[in-house]
Amino acid sequence: MVTIYDVARVAGVSPKTVSRVMNGDAPVNAKTREIVTRAMGQLGYVPSSAARTMRSHRTGLVGLVTGAIARPNAAGEAGGLPDLQIVQGIQRVLAESGLTLLISDTGDEPGRIPQLVRTLREHRVEGLFYVASHHQQIELPELARVERLVLVNAFDAAGTPCVLPDDTDGQRALTAALVADGHRRVGFLTLPEGLVARGLRLIGYRRALEDAGIAYDPVLVADADREGAPEARATLQSAIDAMLALEAPPTVLCCGNDRMAVAVYGILRARGVAVPEQMSVAGYDDHRVISETLFPTLTTMELPYVGMGEAAARLMLGDIRGKEPLVRGARIVVRGGLRWRASVTPA
Repeated sequence: MVTIYDVARVAGVSPKTVSRVMNGDAPVNAKTREIVTRAMGQLGYVPSSAARTMRSHRTGLVGLVTGAIARPNAAGEAGGLPDLQIVQGIQRVLAESGLTLLISDTGDEPGRIPQLVRTLREHRVEGLFYVASHHQQIELPELARVERLVLVNAFDAAGTPCVLPDDTDGQRALTAALVADGHRRVGFLTLPEGLVARGLRLIGYRRALEDAGIAYDPVLVADADREGAPEARATLQSAIDAMLALEAPPTVLCCGNDRMAVAVYGILRARGVAVPEQMSVAGYDDHRVISETLFPTLTTMELPYVGMGEAAARLMLGDIRGKEPLVRGARIVVRGGLRWRASVTPA
């Protein structure tokens, strides 16, 4: 194994000079730096991160635990997108700061979390992210708790610092834009019961109507999503049929997510209702594989996965660098942008 002493011998300098070149902790003239660097390349010398860690107590490693990589979807197939974009956002910011992200996937088995955290701690990670598959409240096992922890797309009762999507204001902004386009009857096809986002989005929907002076009409709101359930499509069909049969039907259907919007397109067309000429449709997520390939392209509110990841990374970096320590109870909400496309026309 090549050592610092081998580099010093080939470069014709002292081991201390080689150390200064590697660590940048003391001035070295440009010519000497070039000679040392050339010798390192010639010998294939790689500095020992373990030795550096012992000296500085810093590893430059940050851990991340998620189920986004191996989590199966409702059909039992490979899942994870688009929430893998959260991981990409974290990775991008950390890489720009010279830190390395170590990613561990639970394989959709929450019981593995303590072991994964223990393994990451054995690698002396300087902080830990936990990334959830959707906006939810969680309770991490005590064994999985570390001093520097940031939750993403999740929150807990202990007040662990977290980064969340602004579901309330996102739905409010989307509904307000539809109202501004002339739609006074906005149908709302909600997410499943039990999801945190469902309640928050409903609040945002009602706020937008209230701001516009429009009375809330419960017949325009339907619990239409039974993701993964055998009766899912039948439930959605019934909800749409009930709204179409109203004396004053909606002029736009606001879907809980883009995946639901795909089904809504098909159901409307099967009933001879043209999109958007006879019924406008809006989604939520801006899952571009869907929103940009549907015909007509889908108006939707972005679920800001990348932005959440970037915000979480900056939160972590503030504590690692000693500039802005993590505070118990800290909660950052990130709002996405409205993506206005061809599926909505003025009422």
